Amino acid sequence: MNQTYPSRKAYLKKAVKERQIGMRQSLFARSGRPLVSKVVYDGNLKESIELSLSLIGGIDRLVKKGDTILLKPNYNTADPFPGSSDPAFIKAVIEILYEAGARKVVLGERTAFLHSRKVLEQAGIVEVAEEAGAEVKVFGKDGRLGIFDRKGWQRIKVMGGQYLREVSLAREAVEHQKIVYVPLIKTHHAADFTGSIKLAMGFVKPFFDQISFHARNLREKLAELCLVVKPDLIIMDARKVFIRGGPARGELRSPNLILASGNQVAIDVEGVRILQSYSGNSLEGKNPWELIQIKHAVELGLGPHSVEDYEVITH
Repeated sequence: MNQTYPSRKAYLKKAVKERQIGMRQSLFARSGRPLVSKVVYDGNLKESIELSLSLIGGIDRLVKKGDTILLKPNYNTADPFPGSSDPAFIKAVIEILYEAGARKVVLGERTAFLHSRKVLEQAGIVEVAEEAGAEVKVFGKDGRLGIFDRKGWQRIKVMGGQYLREVSLAREAVEHQKIVYVPLIKTHHAADFTGSIKLAMGFVKPFFDQISFHARNLREKLAELCLVVKPDLIIMDARKVFIRGGPARGELRSPNLILASGNQVAIDVEGVRILQSYSGNSLEGKNPWELIQIKHAVELGLGPHSVEDYEVITH
């Protein structure tokens, strides 16, 4: 049976009336405007990340003594950076969180493969993260048992969702009070680009739920996923990017930048603008605000409507 949807205008009017959508107040804002830092990597990874955080108010705005932090990297595969996250970058973030007073850092991930733990080991992140003191957690059961696993997931209604009515999320995404995203920024063959908005896909139960995402309206569903799972802080590794292809392999460029923000829309717009700064990129000529992930997230009240609505701080 074909599924029908209400018109976009009717949907948005209903959602606003019911107060189911609205821009989330960010810890990293000034005068109500989200902040985005953009720092040139100077060769010292930890210091460069710390600088990116200090420019938007500092890690202490989020992390308090005794906190447990869920850290979400980008390990859909074990491909070398920027096909997946750089373990050295993740290690530096873990260290910064502990030095800020965190009691426990949980690095959580679910890859595109049945055996996620093996993928994480091949990527080199398990050893590095555990050496830094983090707990490495695969969402749900690993291996073939994961297909039928129910205990590791929670079925959530997406209030305000037009294309995504319900979704099964990793319990960690629902239960942890503080979440830090560490996305990459690169082009993506199916979603235009992958940044902080798409990173939440790693929280979605594999196989049946993820297949339904890709069956129709993937980009819109990614935006609506942000209604039910939201990061408190985003630290984007844009030292290397793909400007064509992606997400696992693509045409490589090296912007040598690190970004930080509390808002997914603002940081993804800035990330896309970095990709578009290179000639021959697959997003050439496209307005970042018209890319469906960003456009629909704005419609949902998840971020600023224009560059005038957020502030970029460079160093």
